[in-house]
Amino acid sequence: MRTASSAHRGVAVRAMLGGIAAVGLVAGCSTSVDGEPAAQGASEANTTENVAFNPCTDVPSEALQAAKLDESSKATVTDAPTGPVPWRICRWTSTEGPYAVGIGSSTHTQDEARRNANLAGFQDRRIGDRSALVYYDKQDADKLVCYVNLPRASGMFEVSVGWFYSKRDSMPQSPPCDLAVQHATSLEPYLPR
Repeated sequence: MRTASSAHRGVAVRAMLGGIAAVGLVAGCSTSVDGEPAAQGASEANTTENVAFNPCTDVPSEALQAAKLDESSKATVTDAPTGPVPWRICRWTSTEGPYAVGIGSSTHTQDEARRNANLAGFQDRRIGDRSALVYYDKQDADKLVCYVNLPRASGMFEVSVGWFYSKRDSMPQSPPCDLAVQHATSLEPYLPR
């Protein structure tokens, strides 16, 4: 089983956080300066609602195994312990290559992502019986991360693939959207409607 060093994992987490901030739905990071995230302005996050499904605790082991993710590599990206929370995100390192897969659950909608001017490369896909939306962050100059947005009754899920920066020359596709769709397809049956 292949695992990445913690330095490589940090790059993937910063890239995923940057993409999520670019969606304009959470405050936090965008581009990085000397490897550290740069602060963004106020978010448009709806903080009166709370994410019910927590991918950090509610994704079963069989789902992670089906997606070929290293269960022991779980890292919390955002999972506030109290108060209304519009996002909960965790990520795992793939056992198949030098990248991480993030699973985010949000009270925000697919339409909000579609309207965001910071996102590009929109592709409509069918994953299971859901209308998925695939995209990447315009600010990701290296195009290391791709997102697959899956709608649900009370918001959306976002499955992301973030290729490790130090291994960017080995990326089969930039951004890695086919890989993101592959992982979203493996995980979709385990994500509630």
